[in-house]
Amino acid sequence: MTVKSQSEPRDTVSLVTLYVLLLMAIPSAYTFPPFGGAGAPSTMIGAIFLIVYLLRWVHPASPIGSVRQPLRVAALGIFCAFLASYVAANLHKMEPLNQNGADRGIIQICGWVGILLLTADGVRSMERLEVLLKRIVFGASAMAALGITQFFTGLNFAKYIMIPGLTANHPYDNLDVRGSYNRPSATAIHPIEFGFVLAAVLPIAIHRARFAPKNQKFKRWLQVVLISVTLPMTVSRSAILGFIVVMAVILPVWRARDRWRALGIIAVGVLGIQVMVPGLVRSLNSLFFAVGTDSSTTSRTNAFSSSMPLIGQHPWFGEAFGTFMSSVYFYTDNQYLNAAIELGLVGVVAIVALFITGWWSARDVRRRSADPEIRHLGQCMAASCAVMLVVYSAFDALYFPMAAGITFLMLGCLAALWRLTREPNHGIGKVG
Repeated sequence: MTVKSQSEPRDTVSLVTLYVLLLMAIPSAYTFPPFGGAGAPSTMIGAIFLIVYLLRWVHPASPIGSVRQPLRVAALGIFCAFLASYVAANLHKMEPLNQNGADRGIIQICGWVGILLLTADGVRSMERLEVLLKRIVFGASAMAALGITQFFTGLNFAKYIMIPGLTANHPYDNLDVRGSYNRPSATAIHPIEFGFVLAAVLPIAIHRARFAPKNQKFKRWLQVVLISVTLPMTVSRSAILGFIVVMAVILPVWRARDRWRALGIIAVGVLGIQVMVPGLVRSLNSLFFAVGTDSSTTSRTNAFSSSMPLIGQHPWFGEAFGTFMSSVYFYTDNQYLNAAIELGLVGVVAIVALFITGWWSARDVRRRSADPEIRHLGQCMAASCAVMLVVYSAFDALYFPMAAGITFLMLGCLAALWRLTREPNHGIGKVG
């Protein structure tokens, strides 16, 4: 492919880059105090983006809406599910604590849908999409480097990041520990959130490395190594599950020689981890082979029986997002179960439909394009959607600002890719 010579509008990608910076560089425990859990800077600016998007939509000369967007419809569906749940909950008297939680939930969904829609319809070329993906991968790589430092030193250097006007709404001093291992979280709230973000971005890092120019191959493969090596250091079942999903989706579309090479590199990587960090591989194995007997999995299974009475009270629309406070009730560690309580069956269907629509859109890009690079990017985007669909069952992702933000940001990038491949001459412009 040749590089497009004409100048491109930089407004949207610059705005979304600001979102990426706020999402990844500022510890996600920090919020604007008046907004509580909804006061993460990324969430607030995402809500502003929704206003910007709607203003662009109503402008007579706006190109937004000229192409029907499956993910735009799915985003509207999840927004309506949140709104319907909020309205249904307000039909009866709510406790002040629950009312505040429900209000925060509306702000949060506005922020998430705002970043998805602005990215989906605002990125004007493949060149500009490449710039955005490059910045997302750079952010994840920087977080991975910080995570490796945390793992080996046991120091949470991120706690020294101080932003005037922001306060931590979660303890953010010491690292979590499992067994004898420090569990890095970089700027995320928890190692599970950190692992999810890395797993969701990993497919894009792999894509950029495979299609890198010769003078950038080392840098891009280094980013892949940083992200991949940090995943097991989180000592998180969800992170390893995410890595397995990525490989299961991407490897089948590679040539046999590349598949075997990748599997060999993974095997060498596992041996390397075993040598550098004795016992870590055994600890990771126990996370899976001890399923059903360890406290982590038993608490998850017990949550199902504890949740049934709550789900039965409002089965269709739930109690409104933000009203089920795990610290008050119990931890589900399952976003779908959380959604069943807070958003009802309608909300669960809306979340699953969002991921399924993303998967279909990514696969549609791969099917329709004749360009090997775009086909591979479509498959890698499908891998990111698969990570979301699967790993959301392992933790309550929408209660973690960075995990929720990266979910809707990546879906927005996928929607932009789908739209751009529908436009004439979509193959013109560098993607990788």
